[in-house]
Amino acid sequence: MSREEYEKTEFEILASYAVKSAQSRGRKYEEPKHPYRTEFQRDRDRIVHSTAFRRLEYKTQVFVNHEGDHYRTRLTHTLEVAIVARSIARSLRLNEDLTEAIALAHDLGHTPFGHSGEEALNGLLKDDGGFEHNQQWLRVIDLLEKRYPEFPGLNLTYELKEGIFMHHSPYDNPTVPPGLQLGKSPSLECQIVNLADEIAYNCHDVDDGLSSGVLHEKQLEEIDLWKSQYDIMMTKYPEADEQLRRHIMVRYLIDYLVTDLTRQSESKIREVKPRGVDDVRNNGEPLISFSNDVTKQNSILKLFLFRNMYKHQRVVRMADTAIRTVRDLFEIYMDNPNALPPHIISRVGEERLQIVVADYIAGMTDRFAMAEHDRLLE
Repeated sequence: MSREEYEKTEFEILASYAVKSAQSRGRKYEEPKHPYRTEFQRDRDRIVHSTAFRRLEYKTQVFVNHEGDHYRTRLTHTLEVAIVARSIARSLRLNEDLTEAIALAHDLGHTPFGHSGEEALNGLLKDDGGFEHNQQWLRVIDLLEKRYPEFPGLNLTYELKEGIFMHHSPYDNPTVPPGLQLGKSPSLECQIVNLADEIAYNCHDVDDGLSSGVLHEKQLEEIDLWKSQYDIMMTKYPEADEQLRRHIMVRYLIDYLVTDLTRQSESKIREVKPRGVDDVRNNGEPLISFSNDVTKQNSILKLFLFRNMYKHQRVVRMADTAIRTVRDLFEIYMDNPNALPPHIISRVGEERLQIVVADYIAGMTDRFAMAEHDRLLE
């Protein structure tokens, strides 16, 4: 099927308010169209082939990589978000390719050691505007990825960039870069990724918490969202052992949240009746949402995770070690720039040393940062 046929199919199958690849606002640097791939399919493929995407395999979600082989990393989390987001997009007749591309790209700006690494760099760069992973994402895809001789970065579409800079979670507070004119609300494809991200990290953090022993089933009985699904599971599988119960529960929780989100979003879309993408962008509130009851249940689960998992002594101890590691590396490179690789030092004439150092550290994986820390301080 040619690109033109794909584009025609989008107009035939997708909802009127879905983003169509043929109507993309384009790329910063003009390129010839591909004969067989749409613009958003090309975005997706460029993201997956990027160095920053591969590095997500060894970047922390909650537990540092060496803590165990089965805990989520940034990469597995990203893939889980993409799967959930595509499922919802398909049900709502939205653009799956754009949704998937936003999901696959949304964590490319993250540092090693999760939000602890970002916290450390934000403090170290406080006199230079701080550090925010969505802003770093723009540097990664517009500057730091060097894969094409015709232009710097990946040259992604406007819609993909819009999706990232209107991606909202408790850890996102992006400043919109110049040249990106955003509406009151993001595309529905972006709105899906916002909540698919939340579904994935809540449910899978519960899974990792139970697997690690940081959380216990008994604690979760106070959470209505967990209890309702747990009772259903135990009625159907009373003989399931602890490990199997955990796997079943993660599946039940995701299915429950995705089903509620899809039904509620369908209802809101019918109520507002957007005729096109601009109607979505100009709408004052998101159209993709949970029901009020599930929103409350989900908020209670998030608060539980914050208090019982993210503030657990074991997780806090890992975070403190991560912050010290990033700070030590930053100070070493600032005091001795010759400790940086030659291709990194070569950028110092183009940008200030502290920005170059922050870029280098932000791109590290957990294990490389720890190995570099040990090497430089031995």
